Amino acid sequence: MKQVLVSIALIISLSCFSQSSSKPNVIIIYFDDMGYGDIEPFGMTGVHTPNFNKLAAEGLRLTNYNTVQAVCSASRAALLTGAYANRVGLAGALLPGAKTALNPEEQTLASLLKDNGYKTAMLGKWHLGNKPPYLPMSFGFESFYGLPYSHDIWPIDYAGKLITDPANYRGSWPPLPVIEGNQEIATIKTLEEQAQWTSALTEKAVAYIKANKKNPFFLYLAHPMPHVPLAVSEKFKGKSQLGLFGDVLMELDWSIGHVLETLDNENLTKNTILIVTSDNGPWLNFGVHAGSAGGFKEGKGTVFEGGTRVPFLIRWPEKIKAGYVTGELMTNMDVLPTICAMTGSALPKKKIDGINFMPLLLSKTMDGPRESFYYYYNQNSLKAVRYKHWKLVLPHTSASYENEKPGKDGFPGKIGQIEVKQALYDLAHDPGEKVDLQELYPDVVAQIMKLVETAREDLGDDLTKREGNNRRKAAVVE
Repeated sequence: MKQVLVSIALIISLSCFSQSSSKPNVIIIYFDDMGYGDIEPFGMTGVHTPNFNKLAAEGLRLTNYNTVQAVCSASRAALLTGAYANRVGLAGALLPGAKTALNPEEQTLASLLKDNGYKTAMLGKWHLGNKPPYLPMSFGFESFYGLPYSHDIWPIDYAGKLITDPANYRGSWPPLPVIEGNQEIATIKTLEEQAQWTSALTEKAVAYIKANKKNPFFLYLAHPMPHVPLAVSEKFKGKSQLGLFGDVLMELDWSIGHVLETLDNENLTKNTILIVTSDNGPWLNFGVHAGSAGGFKEGKGTVFEGGTRVPFLIRWPEKIKAGYVTGELMTNMDVLPTICAMTGSALPKKKIDGINFMPLLLSKTMDGPRESFYYYYNQNSLKAVRYKHWKLVLPHTSASYENEKPGKDGFPGKIGQIEVKQALYDLAHDPGEKVDLQELYPDVVAQIMKLVETAREDLGDDLTKREGNNRRKAAVVE
């Protein structure tokens, strides 16, 4: 009898060891143009987001998380490489016919996890290269289904009609391709077809989770919404109090819920790291078809907080404290080294700029490891630098929404241009970036200017005609 009990205890011990030592699954859900204030855990009013709320209650919410650049391709490059986008040679949003792409020599989060025994897949919007060999399958993903770029890059106007005016450059764009693996399998030609994307990608995500539940896996689900043009399936159409934008948010919340439910049903919840965030802030000239910057200044396409500060939620049950909130500064390029630490994966061989946040996220410390952050935009223009709670905005030309009327019913309003003067903001007391404190704190300005010089020497700065010593080249597309 004693031998039987010892055997049972050994079996239980081995089972527990196997479960605790197994590699955690990783899921990153990346929304497009979701502003800081677009979901209830970050202040949304008018649309209930119960599944985002559930994720926040069961995980950790970061209130001071910034995307490296407030534009599609640059943001996604930083997420997947752990480096400033300009370090790897990317900027802006790649359009059809673009002559650059992410260089396949860059190691991505997918390739690093794949080398560590993970199954890897991507669903949704890629936007780092428009054709083979610059699609996800060349960057560590074993499967891909989705779009090469944003779903508004097509020859259709904002009313959903084919553009026939030769003066409208958008009319020269090709039909929106749907790609599986490296092959174009269909094109999207109508808003009705666009309306199926959120549900279709979610169902494919669920199927992938079920099919790979016995292996550690990395799933990157990059939803095209709530970027314009907005489109929603029939089951959510007209269901919100905020019109089409609210309907879209409801469907995105359903998508989160469907993934959470699947993880529960497949007994994968405890051993899955789930991250939900956005590529940049809202495209405010689209009015009620755009989201909310949550009270921060400006939006997409700027280096003000409304452009770069976005929601961030992470859940890893029994590892990350439920319901925890931190205001420590983190960026999307910090995701790669953090996930590598959590999964025991190697870091890229080439220099990255991300920092491992695992001790903060696991509550081993209350202080984050990042003190500074460079706000680049355009091709390689250094427009601001963050140091702790201080932000020095450098002189530059910027897009601006503040003095222009937004559009209506899916049509865009004008985006203004402003000349920005140098200013020092204390984001702890002035998150809206309204009061310039340079005269009161010249010592802080001097301190940050040292970081400015470091950035210009390392990465360069078009505004001061500096090349930088450590930028790598993007791929040249033939």
